[in-house]
Amino acid sequence: MTAAPGRTPGGPEPTDTAPRDDDAPPADDAPPADDAPPADDALAALEDLVREIDRCAAELQLARERAELLLTRRRTGSAWHDIVSAEARPLVVERISTVLSGLAGAGSAWRKAQAHALQDEQVSINRIATLYGVTRQRISALLREERAARR
Repeated sequence: MTAAPGRTPGGPEPTDTAPRDDDAPPADDAPPADDAPPADDALAALEDLVREIDRCAAELQLARERAELLLTRRRTGSAWHDIVSAEARPLVVERISTVLSGLAGAGSAWRKAQAHALQDEQVSINRIATLYGVTRQRISALLREERAARR
């Protein structure tokens, strides 16, 4: 038989002799430490992008399964009009449009937040442009858009 944690086998029960402050806030309500990292918009945007990628992957899987059914119908001689007319919503093309739109929005938000984070780390606009494979003018415009959106 093993003893409970903090207890010697055959010894007395441990006692809680620490003073208790029933008015103290729970640990989760404690104010953040001074060395806590500042809010990270780029991290939040990247987390949003990952969620959107997952959502889009699931949506594309559904579109692929539906496309396989459409291929089977066409290969067995059905007319395109009959195939499309019988297809339940959302259509394959609608799913793809939704995915493209979602990825464009989340990707754009990530790109802007990351560029701003890089600038906050004192990375030059020229270096950010090189990293992104675009002109410095495009990065300047991207950073201006982000600043305007924050106001």
